[in-house]
Amino acid sequence: MKRPRHGGATLAELTVVLCIAAVLFAMAAPDLQALVRAQQLRAASGELLDAVAHTRAQAIARNQRVKLMPQDPQGADWSQGWTVFIDRDGDREPGPLDEVLAVHGPLPQGMRIGFSFTQSAPPQYIAYNGAGRSCSDTNSGASRPGTLSLFHGGQIRRIKINMLGRVRICNPARDDGCDGMRAPP
Repeated sequence: MKRPRHGGATLAELTVVLCIAAVLFAMAAPDLQALVRAQQLRAASGELLDAVAHTRAQAIARNQRVKLMPQDPQGADWSQGWTVFIDRDGDREPGPLDEVLAVHGPLPQGMRIGFSFTQSAPPQYIAYNGAGRSCSDTNSGASRPGTLSLFHGGQIRRIKINMLGRVRICNPARDDGCDGMRAPP
């Protein structure tokens, strides 16, 4: 009596298929990393855009100056996160007398943010007055337009703030008028 043969793959056939799959995955891995970095950049730029918009909305709602600053102790590294607050004591940093409105943690490893405003020396900040206009932290009437440039994996996104305080996000690879800092080496 002859045994019925079951359809299936032999160990050798499975090994060949797994080797082919491994080679294809190895070829696609760099593209996957670029895709992850691009998504991280989109997410971080959206979160920072939301923080700027939140700062402006709170300034209008409270009719007073509200600030957005990096959490870096020197006030220059936005990739460590940021804080939206009302600087009641005027010391340019969130403290016990100030009202903290929002806090964002660090960004993914390797992401950098460039700051290009009328006065770019640390401590860096974005401030809005009660009318919703970008301003100096010492003078609510002094307009302060500028650009935050986010860099990650060879890609760039920019957050532009105009003289009226309106904010927009742009991609210099496809949008006109999206100038700003050069990518760091």
